[in-house]
Amino acid sequence: QVQVVESGGGLVQAGDSLRLSCAASGFNFGFYGVGWFRQAPGKEREFVAAIWERPTSYANCAKDRFTISRDNAKNTAYLQMNSLKPEDTAVYYCAVRRAYCSGSGCNNLPGYNFWGQGTQVTVSS
Repeated sequence: QVQVVESGGGLVQAGDSLRLSCAASGFNFGFYGVGWFRQAPGKEREFVAAIWERPTSYANCAKDRFTISRDNAKNTAYLQMNSLKPEDTAVYYCAVRRAYCSGSGCNNLPGYNFWGQGTQVTVSS
């Protein structure tokens, strides 16, 4: 019954923008924080951004170009990605966690309870 589903990925050119969505169901979304992660081929999964009700946390590579947000009434979180670069190419995952975190404490993968299947983002040069 618990579901976390990403959408919005695709093939874009360098400099373009995408907005990823993370739709949650089967649990009380408002009690959970949301994190976005990404994994490129041959690399480890890395933290991108996280959000609670208002506090947010960003990886250094995301601070200037990406914005995380959420709409609890819609049980949905978003990742707005602007000025995309080829190095942003990866599978992007949404995950949620019950335990509160802040700053770098939101970076650890084991802290998240439920994960989506990911959505592919490909940025061509």
